[in-house]
Amino acid sequence: MAATFLEREVSDLCLGKPPLRSLSSSATVTDALAALKRSGDNCISVWSCNHGLSAEGGAYKVNTAGFDECRCVGKVCMADIICFLSEEENLSNPGTALQAPLSVFIRKTGEVIRHLEPNASVVEAIDLILEGAQNLVIPLEKKGRNSRKKLLQSSLWNSTFHNNRQYCWLTQEDIVRFLVNAIGLFSHIAVNPINSLGVINAHNIPTVHYDDPASSALPTISQSLEMQTSVAIVGGDGRLVGEISPFTLNSCGEDAAAAIATLSAGDLMAYIDCGGPPEDLVRLVKERLRERNLVKALELVEEDSGISSVSSPCSSSSEDEQFRVGMRNGRSGGYAAKVVRRSKAIVCRPWSSLVAVMIQAVSHRASYVWVVEEDRTLAGIVTFAGMLKVFQERLRTVA
Repeated sequence: MAATFLEREVSDLCLGKPPLRSLSSSATVTDALAALKRSGDNCISVWSCNHGLSAEGGAYKVNTAGFDECRCVGKVCMADIICFLSEEENLSNPGTALQAPLSVFIRKTGEVIRHLEPNASVVEAIDLILEGAQNLVIPLEKKGRNSRKKLLQSSLWNSTFHNNRQYCWLTQEDIVRFLVNAIGLFSHIAVNPINSLGVINAHNIPTVHYDDPASSALPTISQSLEMQTSVAIVGGDGRLVGEISPFTLNSCGEDAAAAIATLSAGDLMAYIDCGGPPEDLVRLVKERLRERNLVKALELVEEDSGISSVSSPCSSSSEDEQFRVGMRNGRSGGYAAKVVRRSKAIVCRPWSSLVAVMIQAVSHRASYVWVVEEDRTLAGIVTFAGMLKVFQERLRTVA
């Protein structure tokens, strides 16, 4: 029964996980941007530490006392950088903004990054995630003296080592994927429809109207980053048209910041779709930047438009339905999307089973699924956290 699940350790979930690449919290946004482009990772871990090294006579010496000071305090992804550059004061002078320290991305409240020992239980991991943790940092196999010698011989500290150890991290997706693999233990729950389990969040759904300025959605996009969800784009009839997804933003370049500042939400959705932004939208962004005399922001578009900073597949729709994007009205004076495009939002129905929604989410590498009625009216959202809450309650009954 599910009681056997209580014996599982988080180390079981770490098998095959790559060691974390990292940057110091004193590094700059430019450093993070370069690291993301170079590594192809979705995000980079941010650490507060001295890496256990001190310089003496031009050589590096291990400072064993310093190892205890290394701690992962946050993470940064391309979507973070894009939202940061989209702010009015940063868009007017992106060069200065890019020199800001990574501490600007570290949340001042709550702990989205939590350290956990490898022998901790999976149940403990679920509890921490439901307390607000986004990533759980787990130490990998400890390195010996030979590895330390190799570190000393290197002119630079290996960015995957901290406390003389390497770490990986677990995400909500890792936990949910593990639960899917053990779904037989919870089949009596998993086959139930989501509208009977209380997992559909129908309140405070992050939404923006198709014709609204994308810049007005910036606080909502930032909030969706923290909540690991997305921003739904709806039409005037309340139907789901698409989404502005942080996951998709992670595959964009810095030019997306200028697009957020100048386009509507609907046009931004088209701008960040896979395959690069349409040429007419790029021209529109440039025109509006010139009108606002944002010359330095214009350089971002000219240097980076159409170039993805991170190679990451777009999530595909769970349905084959296609929707015609409405023409922009005359007062907006914006780009008229005349083509038929497919919504990239992943959707389910209120009567979908929990296990079906879980599989749908993990197969698309999404941490949420939108819930829509038959007419595609947005009814709510199901998140990984909501799914985990159901299993947490079940595990407590067998503890």
